[in-house]
Amino acid sequence: MEIVIALPGVMLGFVEADDVRVAPTGVTLNDEMQRVCERLRSSLTVEAVASLDSIRTVRAMFRAWEMDPARYRPSSEALLRRVVRGKGLYRVSNVVDLNNLGSIETGWPFGNYDRDKISPPVEFRAGNSGEKYERIGKEAWHVDGRPVLADALGPFGSPISDSTRTMITEATRNVLMVIFAPLPADALELERALAEMAARLERYAGARSVRTGILLPAEPAEV
Repeated sequence: MEIVIALPGVMLGFVEADDVRVAPTGVTLNDEMQRVCERLRSSLTVEAVASLDSIRTVRAMFRAWEMDPARYRPSSEALLRRVVRGKGLYRVSNVVDLNNLGSIETGWPFGNYDRDKISPPVEFRAGNSGEKYERIGKEAWHVDGRPVLADALGPFGSPISDSTRTMITEATRNVLMVIFAPLPADALELERALAEMAARLERYAGARSVRTGILLPAEPAEV
């Protein structure tokens, strides 16, 4: 899916998966999640999370958007802090849980959307005055000046919190996952994260067709 990037300091990785089966997390995926959580919990403290290179660069990305990462915590950092405190990852569904697993492994925010609920064109931009959406499990999210993914119907996601309009449900069949990777990030590392997510969607959610790609900010026009 083409996404126009209108904010600085970020490149987007995406995974499009067709014919997925959204279901409760199975034993094999649950075991993999548990292993990753135990490894991170044994090697990190809550205080050390903020000093990770991936978290520091994500925080810098937020500051470039004039967002205070201490007040509006990136979703990846929030998940990592939860895991290191011993609370583990949420168990929602196989597709949602894969999204969260990838996020704590890389330290980058991931978004997870029902592709059939998205109305292109899509842009990653700052929210406009008065724009808002209903957040998953939370109150309305007012996005004025905040980084958002937006389609023809308005904002639907962000590297902080996503909307109920495009959330993954048991009825979802076609998925879009977005990785918000700070620049300058390692493109090879992003490619590895995308390949891992594609393989996991096939393994754990039965995806029959998976496509990945990396989107870069548009070059400024010469004058």
